[in-house]
Amino acid sequence: MGSLPSEIDTFLSTNFTHLVIGGGTAGLVVATRLAENKNITVGVLEAGQAAYDNPGINVPGRFGETLGTEHDWQFATVPQPGLNGRSLPWPRGKVLGGTSALNYMTWNRACKEDYDAWEELGCDGWGWEGLLPCFMKTERLHESSPSHQATNSSYFNPKFHGKDGPIHSAYSSQYGASHQYWHKTLNSLGIETNHSHFGGSNVGAWTSLTSVEPERRERSYSATAYYRPNAGRANLVVLTGATVQEILLESSPEGEWIAKGARFVHQGSEHSVSNVSGEVILCGGSVSSPQLLELSGIGNPAILKAAGIEVKVANPAVGENLQEHMSTTPPSPPSSSLPPSFRPFPNIHLPPVTMMVYEIDPSIPTIESLRTSPSLAAAADREYETTRSGLRTVLPSSVAYLPFSHYLPSSTISHTISSLPASPPATDPRHKREAILRRRFTHDQHLGQIEYNFDLSNYSAHFASEPGKKYATMMQMLQYPFSTGCIHIPPSREPGSKPTAVADKPLIDPKYYEGEGGAVDFEMMCQAQRFADKIVRTEPLRSIIVKRVWPPLPSSYSSPSPPKASTTPASCAPETANNDQDSEEHKDQEEEEEEDFTPWVRANTVTDWHPVGTCAMGGRSINDGYVVDARLRVYGVRGLRVVDASVMPLQISAHLQATVYAIGEKGAGMIGEDWEKSEGVAEGVN
Repeated sequence: MGSLPSEIDTFLSTNFTHLVIGGGTAGLVVATRLAENKNITVGVLEAGQAAYDNPGINVPGRFGETLGTEHDWQFATVPQPGLNGRSLPWPRGKVLGGTSALNYMTWNRACKEDYDAWEELGCDGWGWEGLLPCFMKTERLHESSPSHQATNSSYFNPKFHGKDGPIHSAYSSQYGASHQYWHKTLNSLGIETNHSHFGGSNVGAWTSLTSVEPERRERSYSATAYYRPNAGRANLVVLTGATVQEILLESSPEGEWIAKGARFVHQGSEHSVSNVSGEVILCGGSVSSPQLLELSGIGNPAILKAAGIEVKVANPAVGENLQEHMSTTPPSPPSSSLPPSFRPFPNIHLPPVTMMVYEIDPSIPTIESLRTSPSLAAAADREYETTRSGLRTVLPSSVAYLPFSHYLPSSTISHTISSLPASPPATDPRHKREAILRRRFTHDQHLGQIEYNFDLSNYSAHFASEPGKKYATMMQMLQYPFSTGCIHIPPSREPGSKPTAVADKPLIDPKYYEGEGGAVDFEMMCQAQRFADKIVRTEPLRSIIVKRVWPPLPSSYSSPSPPKASTTPASCAPETANNDQDSEEHKDQEEEEEEDFTPWVRANTVTDWHPVGTCAMGGRSINDGYVVDARLRVYGVRGLRVVDASVMPLQISAHLQATVYAIGEKGAGMIGEDWEKSEGVAEGVN
């Protein structure tokens, strides 16, 4: 009896009509949808491994544990002058499912105007109306009950949600103790609760939906929701542990470049697939997609030549237009400066998006407690395993998106925007983009220009939690940055003999706070920081706060009295905070001169891990300053598309995953349509 063929043998012997590079968030959407057509055979090359049974991925309350592990590419930026020379880590998923396996499971959409702006840039069909069916196709909403809505403000409008898509979306069953105060606090500041934050405007306060399957209370992501139920299809072949080195391009007799496959490494050996009859679809994400285009000879000639790469398609737009949400967090200390038990995410030296840290009522349970107490962690694990409840199910859910005009006078906004240089001329590809950014900034725009997210636990890798004390973190993220950076392959380390390769990590340069636009970003982050602190100083949220500990309070502020000892049981959301503290410090603070956060903001800004734009969609030709057209076809190459967050030409006011799934759905539809047309033409010829 002969032995069964190996995975690599099966892959190499299959005749693919379509090859997907990257089995991540969008890649598995594209592959699975294409494979619904029995006349299409799809191959997927993914550098990471499947991790279906990893609790650090599956269990909601263990979010962040896989950062800095083998499931993370562990990219980093070049030193940033605008951040005092700091280099920042840029986690990206290196696992089947990509970053959808690593993110914090926030499920939301941007404002209608954000997507309509893409259409203004030449992306026909990519406005709100064109994308809404794709958003709904990917989603399976589990509706919250009337009692859950009344208690947790878990509102929704069913006409804007999908009911039978692969990705489960659900409100959490339990929340941290602070959430019961979130909406009332924001309401008291004149911020209304948004009852339909998926309906085209996310402005206001709301409770976040999560990409969690509610019966098992497990993460719902592309590997488990799209691929795994379809893994038995004979026309869908996935090879994990396969790192693509370049896209194989052939030159036609007419001098046109055609994508035919890929060269990749699997278990230390190099292989090639070069007989793809349909299309190659690049789904590497905002870092790896421009990297692979450049390694394949598509990009800025100066960069390619310095890397020793043959120039096949000259397009200086590849890798440019990098836009990223920004947040503030403490600088990374040496790994030995804090005990591991005090670092909420011990596998990564610099923490995820964090902001101000506040000491809170010590009776309130937090996820951080599980990281410092093995016995509490074991108890929480048992509760989760037996009842699918408890702290292991809790996710950050207290969210607000606000326009600057809510807390800044129009004169301040106008003065800030006036510092920008003159717009590029109308003939410049950047002209429309800059015009949209400036329009978003005006005081009459009702858009979510800044995001606030309050969660229990100390997210800071710099501030060491004191035993017996509990903490909460106020996060703040800038949504529409003027700062624009780039991602490119580095020059060859051995010019003339060895070209740059995938193993040479790309140069990620977001250019945070650089140039006149960066100065505007910096000013708005500082202004927003003051309002973030004001939110926490406002009742009823203030009732659980003992004091702010990071950044430290100015010496002119007196420390408040601690809250009374509480007899509240260790549940996730006690009915009352049992805290009658009358914090004179917080009251007096409002009457003090406005606190200056500028040094702290520059020293603590980091990525929010939402990079977009490096293979931007738009225009009508390669000369318009974009990488792909509105059907996601790479300019200058036949049979090659990009389908991931890198095609987003402008940043949006939202966490990205729901939009990336929609991009995957829309891209798959376009590819399938074009395949049917080409087959129809071929049949007609025959």
